[in-house]
Amino acid sequence: MGYSEFDLSKNEDINTVSSRKDFKVSLIISQWNSEITSNLLQGSVDTLIEKGILKENIIITKVPGSFELIFEAKKKSKDPNFDSIIVIGCLVKGETKHFKYLCNSVSNAIAELNLNSEIPVIFCVLMDNNIEQSIQRSGGKLGNKGIDAALTSIKMMELNRT
Repeated sequence: MGYSEFDLSKNEDINTVSSRKDFKVSLIISQWNSEITSNLLQGSVDTLIEKGILKENIIITKVPGSFELIFEAKKKSKDPNFDSIIVIGCLVKGETKHFKYLCNSVSNAIAELNLNSEIPVIFCVLMDNNIEQSIQRSGGKLGNKGIDAALTSIKMMELNRT
């Protein structure tokens, strides 16, 4: 099942939405490629609120780049106040090997955090061949992966509570 196949509205009742107001979510956003990451962030925040997460329970932290998402996610994963973490970044392929190494490092580190953390760490880091792909995946014709990350976060928090 792909992220976009989650339809949380099918099984929602007033008790389900009401119980989400207790969830606390950390959103960690890379400032690199901010024209993309800010769209992803907005999609995530809007969706979390729409689905019942209280605005005051959404904590946003900015880091310089996608590599720094790792450190901040590690810190937040140890904070017992959070029920989920969403890391938001954007890496665009350039002419050097830098892109490949960053993609591997960030992906592997977030996967490791999920193995060792008591709360889910949701991966919303675009890794695209060009900026046009990133634009299309952050609110363009291919949707907004920030929305998908928020829906995944909610689903995982609910699974973690059962």
